[in-house]
Amino acid sequence: MALLCLLKSSTTSSYLSKICGFRMHGTKAAASVVEEHVSEMLSSEREDEEYADVDWDNLGFSLVRTDYMFATRSCREGNFEQGCLSSYGNIELNPAAGILNYGQGLIEGMKAYRGEDGRVLMFRPELNAMRMKNGAERMCMHSPSVQQFMEGVKQTVLANRRWVPPPGKGSLYLRPLLFGSGASLGVSAASEYTFLVFGSPVQNYFKEGTAALNLYVEEVVPRAYLGGTGAVKAISNYGPVLDAMRRAKARGFSDVLYLDAETKKNIEEVSAANIFLVKGNTIVTPATNGTILRGITRESVIEIALDLGYKVEERVVPVEELKEAEEVFCTGTAAGIASVGSITFQNTRTEYKVGDGLVTQQLRSILVGIQNGSIQDTKGWVLEIE
Repeated sequence: MALLCLLKSSTTSSYLSKICGFRMHGTKAAASVVEEHVSEMLSSEREDEEYADVDWDNLGFSLVRTDYMFATRSCREGNFEQGCLSSYGNIELNPAAGILNYGQGLIEGMKAYRGEDGRVLMFRPELNAMRMKNGAERMCMHSPSVQQFMEGVKQTVLANRRWVPPPGKGSLYLRPLLFGSGASLGVSAASEYTFLVFGSPVQNYFKEGTAALNLYVEEVVPRAYLGGTGAVKAISNYGPVLDAMRRAKARGFSDVLYLDAETKKNIEEVSAANIFLVKGNTIVTPATNGTILRGITRESVIEIALDLGYKVEERVVPVEELKEAEEVFCTGTAAGIASVGSITFQNTRTEYKVGDGLVTQQLRSILVGIQNGSIQDTKGWVLEIE
């Protein structure tokens, strides 16, 4: 357990001095005392106040300031130092940092859930760690190991345990970040990278809550290009679609469904979610061909659907096929499994079945049950954070 911050950091020393009430001395004995004191402090906080002062019934999907965040950085050789917890707050960056000048950055999205038995659970976090490693390779970045990633996430959850909502009231959304913090004036990879994790309690991603979404098919602006970074969670993937989202929402739509850049004839993704079509006993979703993110919720839904006896097709999906679907739903860590009530393409609105007793609801109930511990996890997908 590495609740202890980096001893050689003066900022860290003053922080620990403040919260622990003594000055740091760079010895192993002092390190042990600090780690024990911080552990006791966090444990005491949890006992004194099980939940933070939050209106859990009115959570949306906006930033709520929590107590702590985790950070570590790499050296030129690519190895990451032992990370540390610090109070949530602003960070300092060199104006020539790789993230600011050349967009070297990746994000992940994860959730911690509180079960009815009080346990705090996470859903397949190792896949987020591996996806960040793959993305870092594509973006020429140093990356923390899977173990380092998991440790940073675990520490962040434990330190912010009181911000994990009560059962059924939402989740603690975790945002791991990896970005070039080293300075570089010319076009080149940064020499140093920072891995940071913070969290915020959230409820529904879409303002519609659990109501069905109304999507708009964007015909001009593509989300990703072949050979680009659409298959990884690069920070630079999201800025270019903000205008399309703004225009769609101004017209009353929930979000945008994008077409492939090459032919503009096939559907790919929603702005921050994968998409599925249901036709009888068949569930169809666009294949991840280099422009579509291989979502963890997407992969899990496919496996659950196959277990239930549905036929799942991962393939090219022509936009005209939207007219043939009986149900449509989106999947993602933030979105969960969100029903789609309608999709508008070329001023033609196609409506879909929504409500209880449908395939979408069946898949959602099983997925949520596994995530919050109310359904037995037979696949080893859930990790208890303790």
